[in-house]
Amino acid sequence: MKTFTTFLAICIVAGATVVAGDVDLKNVQCVVANKAASAGKTADYKDGKVYFCCGGCAGKFASNTKKFAERANHQLVATKQYTQKGCPFSGGAVKAGKMINIAGTEVGFCCDGCKNKVASAKDDAARMKLVFSDKAFGKGFEKKTKKSSK
Repeated sequence: MKTFTTFLAICIVAGATVVAGDVDLKNVQCVVANKAASAGKTADYKDGKVYFCCGGCAGKFASNTKKFAERANHQLVATKQYTQKGCPFSGGAVKAGKMINIAGTEVGFCCDGCKNKVASAKDDAARMKLVFSDKAFGKGFEKKTKKSSK
């Protein structure tokens, strides 16, 4: 029985490593702290995984996911687990030339009004609040599927 349990534990760790290996964490920040995210520190979130710099940050996130929702939603897009399906404000089709880079992630909009609303925000933190709030995230982004991977 000990051998089987050991084998099972090794398979789980190996499986987690393979899944984490599919995500490129280059330039990806921890959801809680402004430090590099690590493949070894994760939490399940919205049918994806969010990454942290350490176990302490993972614990802070687990105790109050709502506080870190914008950063977690942004990270899901930055790690390509989610893809944009429409304008975060209207849900309408994204138009060419209506893109803005928000904390290293390109986000598109349906019109100049939506684009300018975000472009005029004070900084990336304010832009992330606008575009990656749960409401905007629900309108503009979806879990990446095999079909939507281009």
